[in-house]
Amino acid sequence: MNLIIEILTHHLTILFALIMAIFLGFELISKVPTVLHTPLMSGANAISGVVIIGAIMLVRSSDSEDYVSLALGSLAILLGTINVVGGHAVTNRMLQMFRKK
Repeated sequence: MNLIIEILTHHLTILFALIMAIFLGFELISKVPTVLHTPLMSGANAISGVVIIGAIMLVRSSDSEDYVSLALGSLAILLGTINVVGGHAVTNRMLQMFRKK
């Protein structure tokens, strides 16, 4: 019984940190002028790359019975990859606007 409480406490702490990070990220991004969104997206690609590496490490180190860690790690890999690919496409398109034809 004590082990179950410890596992639930650990997952609730991680979930609380995730919710706070989402709230903080939303508040920070909503205050940024729209002119700066594309350059910030380029910088976010590096952060998403770190998220992907961390998620891969989480998935590799978690037990095969720990479905919560495996699901959250897989979701982080998927969303981080989407962010990196989308950011690369937007940055590439922005740079093409400045090339001579």
